[in-house]
Amino acid sequence: MSDNTLFKTFAKGSHKSKIKGSNCVIYTRVSTKEQADNNLSLDTQKKACEISAKKSGLQIMGYFGGTFESAKTDERKQFNNMLSFVKKSREKISYIIVYSVDRFSRSGANAIYIADQLKSQGIVVYSVTQPTDASTASGTLQQNIQFIFSEYDNQQRREKCMAGIKEMLLRGEWCTAPPIGYDIVRSNGKRSIVVNSTGKLLKKAFYWKIKEKITSEEIIRRLAAQGVKITNQRMSAFFRNPFYCGLLVHTALEGQIIEGNHEKLISKEVFLEANDILSERKQGYNSNPENEDIPLKRFYKCDECGQFLRAYKASKNQQYYYKCNTLGCKCNMRADTLHKSFMGMLSGFSLEFDEATQYLIKQQMIVEYNRLNDQKEDNVKNVEKQLSEINKKLERLEERYVLEEITKDMFDKFQAKFLEERNEIEKEFSKFGKRVSNLDEYIDTAFRASSKLATEWASADYNDKQAIQYLVFPDGIYYNRKKDECRTPKSNKAFSYFARIARVSDAKEKRGLQFDLQSPLW
Repeated sequence: MSDNTLFKTFAKGSHKSKIKGSNCVIYTRVSTKEQADNNLSLDTQKKACEISAKKSGLQIMGYFGGTFESAKTDERKQFNNMLSFVKKSREKISYIIVYSVDRFSRSGANAIYIADQLKSQGIVVYSVTQPTDASTASGTLQQNIQFIFSEYDNQQRREKCMAGIKEMLLRGEWCTAPPIGYDIVRSNGKRSIVVNSTGKLLKKAFYWKIKEKITSEEIIRRLAAQGVKITNQRMSAFFRNPFYCGLLVHTALEGQIIEGNHEKLISKEVFLEANDILSERKQGYNSNPENEDIPLKRFYKCDECGQFLRAYKASKNQQYYYKCNTLGCKCNMRADTLHKSFMGMLSGFSLEFDEATQYLIKQQMIVEYNRLNDQKEDNVKNVEKQLSEINKKLERLEERYVLEEITKDMFDKFQAKFLEERNEIEKEFSKFGKRVSNLDEYIDTAFRASSKLATEWASADYNDKQAIQYLVFPDGIYYNRKKDECRTPKSNKAFSYFARIARVSDAKEKRGLQFDLQSPLW
């Protein structure tokens, strides 16, 4: 049989027509205002692109850019708006017309990748001043070389610019905008940086810090009263900027510190003294790292504002305190007093029953543990089956890729998907753990520890204290300074159950509970 039309249903691929659409968009860009004012204005680019589109018989569907955007990265608003439009437009876009390749992007390899992704959707980048047929292999190669050279040119410019900046800095000249408190003054062709009226007020801040040892918040309040508004974060950067004592620091200097030619706001001695106060926090107390003396730090919360209590050691009496750092919130308590209060709370959750009651609870725990583990073993088998199936999928995917049945893009896509699924399954598998072989010993140990929670906590090291705290009160404790009360939004269900039983026992009724635990969850 000579007629092959009967075999057409078995053919692979499809005929790709070289006839492209006639719709296009125009993208224009300048990096700086100076560039826009000189020989490469936005209007010049737009006019050249429109003429090129008209000659080629293309219909312009939109204009993008038209603003100052750097092309060294592709995180540009107008650029991304343009890419989104050409990919999602109902009217098929076939061309992105730019004045030159470097107007599209100067990111080199990433620009090549973006152009390749556009090409796979039938969209080509066309440069008016560097015309190439990017639909062909040779044209694509030429355009890619242009992208690489654009990036190379950008890097060369940056190196020259940074070299110039470094030379200026080494001469003591600050080349960018000065920090708050300074103005740039030009006289007789000379540029100088001088302290302005705001700077004179800011100068007081250094002396307030040194002489009065007041907080940054108080300094901010005083400055605001005199018309200078500054944020807490900016105030911190202000105190640590050596520019104010006449020194220059810059990444271009590679760690060097240079004497500047600008007017000093304060002396070096004043700057160092103010920063000694900031680093040592000599404000009546010293900050302490985590240690066994302050285990409730960042565990207790202020009931008024909800912030964690911090800890410090008062320099006057050498005692530890817990304190809320929120402005205007006076939640402050000596550490030893709060520790006694916490131990009282723990004693209310202690497991204190006779041997017969403990025996019954122990047997119930063993039964419950075995019941839960029977369910767990079924879950383990199910997860192991899922893990086996996903591993088979990965092996099959690799086999198909080696046999060239799928492309690299498809391989990468599904490999990432399967690996992510496997990671999730492995995470689930890790939750089950192993079955305890000596269950009786574990329960006995738990009973002994639970029967004396307060004394166990008092004698434990910092890490063990933390473990006990979060075991009994997983969401921490709120402390109300005005009422001198503690409450917890959640407590461990097992300990809560024991405490509830203990409340109605004879021994507990005689002794009474010393703390009202306002817990909404039993």
